[in-house]
Amino acid sequence: MTDLTLYDCLESGNGHKVRLMLSLLDIDYTLVLKDIHKGETRTPEFLAINPIGRIPTLQFSDGRVLAESNAILCYLAEGSDYLPQDRFARAQVLSWLMWEQYEHEPNIAVARFWMHHQEMTPERVKLLTEKQEKGRKALDLMEMNFTYANWAVGNDPTVADVSLYSYTSVAEEGGIDLAPYPAIRKWLDRMAALPGFIPMEPFEDTK
Repeated sequence: MTDLTLYDCLESGNGHKVRLMLSLLDIDYTLVLKDIHKGETRTPEFLAINPIGRIPTLQFSDGRVLAESNAILCYLAEGSDYLPQDRFARAQVLSWLMWEQYEHEPNIAVARFWMHHQEMTPERVKLLTEKQEKGRKALDLMEMNFTYANWAVGNDPTVADVSLYSYTSVAEEGGIDLAPYPAIRKWLDRMAALPGFIPMEPFEDTK
């Protein structure tokens, strides 16, 4: 039995970040899948583990639980090259992680989810267009960074790259074309070449 149990849903980019980090670091864990579309993260049993009722959730053998994907990434990467020891570089990584959850994920991930799991009413079509436009603006910033740098921070991949990778890699599933972003596409290739890399799972429509 492993010391770590990850509760996850394979189509979740936030969950994929954690599975990718575990794989890159070659950390053993037990995977317990939860179907978010069937309310499996809202059962009394799961809420007793994580009262927020969301995945990914990482549980330790002593019963402790850690939620929020980027917090989990930082915990797992502690002591590795994926989390810089330099004070300023670490702050830069944290800056990317906060930006990812504030500007990137709420637009690119939501556009992807709506297109596969929501009935597209006229109101939602309008909102989807707004999400896609904001998603492109987020990618514009990333394109600028990767035009001049191979990685988000410094000369090597960090948890910032892991966090940004998952939903960026499937942006086209949310109607956001990656063709105008050559630097991002090269960065995606660099990520895919890392030892231990695992890709996102394909999306299955539930509409």
